[in-house]
Amino acid sequence: MLSSTFTNKVTITHIGTATATLDIDGITFLTDPFFSPAGTTFQSSNHTLHTYENPALRLDQLPPIDAVLLSHENHPDNLDELGRQLLDGRRAQPRAPARHARLRRLAGARGTHRRQACVGFVVHTADFGVAPDGRLNAIYFSGDTVYRGDLAQVAEKYHVVVALVSLEKATLDGLEITMDGRQAARLFRDLKADALVPMHYESWDHFTQNGEGVFKEFEAEGPGKAVEIN
Repeated sequence: MLSSTFTNKVTITHIGTATATLDIDGITFLTDPFFSPAGTTFQSSNHTLHTYENPALRLDQLPPIDAVLLSHENHPDNLDELGRQLLDGRRAQPRAPARHARLRRLAGARGTHRRQACVGFVVHTADFGVAPDGRLNAIYFSGDTVYRGDLAQVAEKYHVVVALVSLEKATLDGLEITMDGRQAARLFRDLKADALVPMHYESWDHFTQNGEGVFKEFEAEGPGKAVEIN
């Protein structure tokens, strides 16, 4: 499924909502750190948000984290107080020089922004190699964003071997902030990605499309076997 020119070892462990570890050749990224237990509530400007599932891992069960991809600092389901503790702890944790050097090689993680909002991260390094058509191999993490046609520009420069995409058509204060299954399928085609890893489709009462609905739309839109479930 992945490009034959991409030989790096990638392991993705979904922890909950948009939180996952992304291990690339022993360097570990953490996406949108949320670790509050089931039953926790958060007050938005107009209503109370409820989470009803425990994360698959607690903070003390995490492997060493080298970098964090944070899509939204002001969304409680992307960063809670426990996640903030982890971020604070990262500032004080020394890293071995060898790991620093390896992380610098992965320093091509950059946010894709539109009108001051983060609409995804592209993770790339020379170690990933180049696709047969000359584009750089990369991994994409959407974070919380709706479908945007201009995200197709990512595929002009990068060959996306794995796309981690937040779903569930979440709404907050009347605004849709993540994609539904059809939008995610469309983005998947725009990115010309090899594999799609769906995230952010459970655990909250402000998610308006359940997992069954998401995957029915995948079936209708055709990502098919390119969808990977962790």
